[in-house]
Amino acid sequence: MTEKAELQSVLDRAAAGGRITPEEALDLYRSAPLHALGAAADAVRRRRYAGTEHIATYIIERNINYTNVCVTACKFCAFYAAPKDTKKGWTRDLDDILRRCAETVELGGTQIMFQGGHHPDYGVEYYEKHFAAIKKDFPQLVIHSLGASEVEHMARISGVSVEEAITRIHAAGLDSFAGAGAELLPERPRKAIAPLKESGERWLEIMEIAHKLGVESTSTMLMGTGETNAERIEHLRMIREVQDRTGGFRAFIPYTYQPENNHLKGRTQATLFEYLRMIAVARLFLDNVAHIQGSWLTTGKEVGQLSLHYGADDLGSIMLEENVVSSAGARHRSNRLEIIDLIRKAGRVPAQRSTTYEHLAVHDDPANDPVDDRVASHISSVAIEGGTAHPELKLLDAN
Repeated sequence: MTEKAELQSVLDRAAAGGRITPEEALDLYRSAPLHALGAAADAVRRRRYAGTEHIATYIIERNINYTNVCVTACKFCAFYAAPKDTKKGWTRDLDDILRRCAETVELGGTQIMFQGGHHPDYGVEYYEKHFAAIKKDFPQLVIHSLGASEVEHMARISGVSVEEAITRIHAAGLDSFAGAGAELLPERPRKAIAPLKESGERWLEIMEIAHKLGVESTSTMLMGTGETNAERIEHLRMIREVQDRTGGFRAFIPYTYQPENNHLKGRTQATLFEYLRMIAVARLFLDNVAHIQGSWLTTGKEVGQLSLHYGADDLGSIMLEENVVSSAGARHRSNRLEIIDLIRKAGRVPAQRSTTYEHLAVHDDPANDPVDDRVASHISSVAIEGGTAHPELKLLDAN
């Protein structure tokens, strides 16, 4: 059998629902014809969502950065400030956080991403206090926040086990974990870009503990910091192995490294074709993960739209505020009407979803599309006043 025929045989098996090996996934990622790869991935998506395969989803959320002070000093990060850097470092007070939650509700947002640095003083108690306050005032908001790295850090600061830390912040109001801190899970690339973080194995171990405690999560991959193709597939293998045991990962979300204002300058970013190939291979390989999300924020709206033809079923967030990846150079913005139009022009019916992927509003008739164009992604500029950040909320118009 020729190499081309062998690749097609693997594609056909995967498209029909068969499990493929990491070696086969690597062969597909490296060598399968792009359109054939996308067609196989889309066949998997259509079969998984038979009856609703015509729908692609989005969510309205706000990413609230509570501090940029961080002890991990990841080389790809342009957002953090060292603990002793009082000119750059800031922490947002609780009243400011609650004000941002109120604006999120006003604009139709359903989810909060609470994201910041590994502050040397913030243990479990800090997160308990803030999550409880958010839930008290805004019980309708889902707190889908943090990740395994923050849990490891807060548990160490408070001198408690990871199990106790997760149990306590879940009881205080955390609904689910984001895939934050995954970056690259294999040892070599992880040490190269985030040497002070926990290992990839430990990241997965903490997520597995969370899943067993009833706290689901998403999973992510940061592409383009110098990792090999084989290491990208190994990252997928590590996720699939845990998912086989727990079923707790709701989605997989690859996104691309942004090269500005950090210590990885000169690294080659993942190409847009590499990104689309990863979306497709992930849909074929991660047969136990329900959702694959396209990342238009880092790749651009057109590539996000293309991802819907390569296995993605979701276009992620219209973020009312975002500061982390934008600090490293992400400049793509969109509003609700644009995302709806983007999905519709990809041949799919747009639907606003919840954190757990229930459809909240299906936009099957353009005549009934939302008329409020204030709901827009926003990259804010941070002004520092007395050590506290006060980004100004600027909402984009539909034009």
